[in-house]
Amino acid sequence: MAGERSSDSKVAILRRDGALNRHPERVGDALFAEAFFDPRDLIQVKYEMLRRVQVDGVSITAVCAAFGFTRPVFYKAQAAFAHQGLLGLVPQKRGPRGGHKLTGEIIAWLKAVVAADPSLRARDLAQRVEERYGFSVHPRSVRRALVRREKKHRNANR
Repeated sequence: MAGERSSDSKVAILRRDGALNRHPERVGDALFAEAFFDPRDLIQVKYEMLRRVQVDGVSITAVCAAFGFTRPVFYKAQAAFAHQGLLGLVPQKRGPRGGHKLTGEIIAWLKAVVAADPSLRARDLAQRVEERYGFSVHPRSVRRALVRREKKHRNANR
C-alpha cells in the first residue's frame, strides 16, 4: 500500500513538472521492465533512448521503435541534450514566455505617462496604448509589465 502511495505521488510530481510520459505503454525496451527504470518518467526514458544510440550503438530506427518516439522527437532530444545536457531533456512550457506586445519602448512610454499622471489606472493605460500604437492589450498585462519593470529597476540599484 505504501508503494502505491509513493507511486501516485511520483506521478503527481511528474505531471506537475511536465515530465510525465503520456504513453508509458509504448516503451518496450527491456530495461523498463525492471523496477529501477520507470516508463512514466519522460526524462529518464529520453535519456536512456539517447544512451542506447550513443553508447550501445543501437540504430536510431530501432531505438525509436523500442521507446515509442518518432525520429524527429529523437533528433530534438539529441540536440537539446548536446546543447544543455540533462536539463535539455526537461520539457519546456509551450507558448510565449513573457509579454510580447509590450516592448521596452512601450513600457518606457507608459512609465512616462504614469509619471505625468499617477492617477491613471491600468485600464486607462491600456486604452492609451491602443490609441497610440494601434493594438489592444489587457489592463492586467499593462499592470504586470510595469510591476516587472519596477522590480528590475529596484534590483539593479541594490
